[in-house]
Amino acid sequence: MPTRSLLLLALATALPATAVAAAAGRQADLLIRHATVVDVEHARTLPGQSVAIRGGDIVAVGADAGVAAEWSADRQVDANGRYLIPGLWDMHVHFGGGPALVEENKALLPLYLAHGITTVRDASGDLPRQVLEWRGQIAAGTLPGPRLLTSGAKIEGVKPVWKGTIEVGSTADVDAAIKRLRNDRVDFVKITDSTLKPELFLYAASEARKAGLKASGHIPMALTVEQAVDAGLASIEHLDYAYKAGSRDEATIAADFAAGRIDRAEANQRLAGSFDRATALAAYRDFARRGVFVTPTLNGGRILDFLDQDDHHDDPYLAYIGPGLRATYAWRVERAAKATPAQVQARHQHYKEVAAVLPMLQEAGVTIMAGTDAGFLNSFNFPGIGLHQELQLFVAEGLTAPQALSAATRAGPAWFGQLDRYGSIAVGKAADLVLLDANPLQDIKATEAIDTVVVRGQVHDRAALDAMLLQARTQVQQWNLQAGKAR
Repeated sequence: MPTRSLLLLALATALPATAVAAAAGRQADLLIRHATVVDVEHARTLPGQSVAIRGGDIVAVGADAGVAAEWSADRQVDANGRYLIPGLWDMHVHFGGGPALVEENKALLPLYLAHGITTVRDASGDLPRQVLEWRGQIAAGTLPGPRLLTSGAKIEGVKPVWKGTIEVGSTADVDAAIKRLRNDRVDFVKITDSTLKPELFLYAASEARKAGLKASGHIPMALTVEQAVDAGLASIEHLDYAYKAGSRDEATIAADFAAGRIDRAEANQRLAGSFDRATALAAYRDFARRGVFVTPTLNGGRILDFLDQDDHHDDPYLAYIGPGLRATYAWRVERAAKATPAQVQARHQHYKEVAAVLPMLQEAGVTIMAGTDAGFLNSFNFPGIGLHQELQLFVAEGLTAPQALSAATRAGPAWFGQLDRYGSIAVGKAADLVLLDANPLQDIKATEAIDTVVVRGQVHDRAALDAMLLQARTQVQQWNLQAGKAR
């Protein structure tokens, strides 16, 4: 090889990634200058940074003087020292309420963007076909919203409580369901336990894994959490199931429930009475070893458990919820209102006991994913703002602000095997970014103080975000007027 070529190769090898990217092409679409980049992985801040973006990709990151000297762009954003984080992920949302509410559900999508959430994981409602369509439209740039990752229709038993499911009553039905979901190119598989036979739950989790799909779901009471994990469950949704794994008598309780010797209420009482810290930590260390993640959905749980004392009827965020979706809240509110004082006290105590598991999961090395359970049915658990409330609960219950921030920026990409593309601000990563007025590593409430959101390289400044919110409120007002006239 000629000497000049060898010299150029040596220089390219020695150059940092920023400089190599800059040498490849100096025209960007967007420059974010004078930012404090938040390195979530290492819980540190890097002041005086600039980020160059071309299309939907970050092409340079580094000290402002160097990047600005190498790159130009027609659009520039002066961060003025503000804090730049990777886009937020909500790893547990729902769209549903029936065909009549398709438009009300679609209207929720901009709410996520307006709150800095650039990716959501749809854990299935009763509108799976619509969500699959929205996923494609968002990816194509024809529908505004966060990147959608979806399970499609959930796998359930025959005649389940939940609508919009794939009903299975045999292994052949499960095989057909997995085939359908693969044809739909779902991002993962959701399995629930309304009427699904325990053995078919295990079979579905196993077959999903064989098909190269991660499985998530609600674990039947007749099974231990370990059995579900053995079968292939890759994420545990809702902290209650992780709490269940901390019972020293879990296997006996599951067997008694399966045999019909106890009902669900007694099973839950026995689980609570036999919870043991050492048992729990051993189970959680096993989760960590196997790469099983946990999505606590604390916000949804807390709202429901404290409906007796928290009056949400004047919540300002109801202004963004259509009348049809708001009506789906009623059944949980009515059920909570009928609870006896003893039942109310038990709900409060249960929340505290379950929430105490969160720092134990962190101690054991389990990856915690931030997800809200926001959507239809789940009363006053609002899309968008709910994720920020979730993170604040994480900190209130024992996590540090950096740990909570990682749960909303890095855990989701890690579960999907996409950390090469998301979860940090670096060359080659997706240009999904949020610019904050304050440092979220010091105070997690800073995630609410959003100045600008960049999604797929497109800039939405504060004025644009406020316009999204105004449009959402205006649309809901119109629906409310129409609903009033219909009455």
